[in-house]
Amino acid sequence: MNPKRVLIIQTAFLGDMILTLPVIQQISKYTESETDVLCIPETSELLKNNIYIKEIITYDKRNSGIKGLTELVTKLRKKKYDLIISPHRSFRSSLISYLSNAEKTISFDTSSFSFLYDIKIKYENNIHEISRNLNLLKPEGINNSSIIRPEIFISAVDKRKIDCIFYEHRIKNDEKFIVIAPGSVWFTKRFPKEKFIVLCNLLEKTGVKIFLTGSKNDKKNSDFITNNSKNRNIINVTGSLTILESSELITRARVLISNDSAPLHIANSVNTDVIAIYGATVPAFGFYPYGKNDVIFETLGLKCRPCGIHGGNKCPVGTFECMLKIDEREIAESVKKMLS
Repeated sequence: MNPKRVLIIQTAFLGDMILTLPVIQQISKYTESETDVLCIPETSELLKNNIYIKEIITYDKRNSGIKGLTELVTKLRKKKYDLIISPHRSFRSSLISYLSNAEKTISFDTSSFSFLYDIKIKYENNIHEISRNLNLLKPEGINNSSIIRPEIFISAVDKRKIDCIFYEHRIKNDEKFIVIAPGSVWFTKRFPKEKFIVLCNLLEKTGVKIFLTGSKNDKKNSDFITNNSKNRNIINVTGSLTILESSELITRARVLISNDSAPLHIANSVNTDVIAIYGATVPAFGFYPYGKNDVIFETLGLKCRPCGIHGGNKCPVGTFECMLKIDEREIAESVKKMLS
């Protein structure tokens, strides 16, 4: 089958959308189909300018209710898709796929209500999420499951925004700097802000500028770090950049320090070295950095870890040892090596 119209469903978080991009890229490479993507409004900006996507269809799953779902399904039926692929494993995605009347639907065998799909692909543990998602293309004769870097399309306008920030702070184009993304949706995936303050203080003598970045929801956390660190080389742009502007900033950075969150995957996409910090979750889930110079910090040997696939809003055993036992001094030494 050589499908003419394909829909990719990914209505999860930004990191999940980034790790779905290689599926779209491979479809474009090996077929002549037109590919649409169904996503949530928060991740739609990532897909702007993407040469592999025909149409971006946004679905506000949290606020649209039954009426919104009905309108979405009606729209998708009119598209008459030959193929729907859903890396997202939620019940809602399964239902949308089923009701859209596509000729063929594919997802994982672990998807909620997976019986609604025509083809179920085994969800392989202990491989990278990119490889896992690419397995969904095997029924179409596309058998490349190696890690393929996601492509992010940054516009000249996005680049000019970062140029302006550099000009304002007198940063030269060849100057080394680092980016710290201290946020995460889940508390137990966040390296404590007090430890980020210590880390910034340890890096003060290097003289290197440190950008703090993240979404508007992360701003309170970044403000606390900025206001309580003695390091005057911190530039806090949290909440002021779009996804693509943040991607351009990370592109120019020497290294990104991030929790198990979307900025990590952006950095891998643009080939920037990563220092990844894992608390409640573990790299074995498949959401790990894969650059040759990347470094992972985690606390091994805890019986309580991992405590959930996504993390949580509080430590279930009340100790938060997974994060508290990670030594900021070791992270600082890794940063210095990457800068040298």
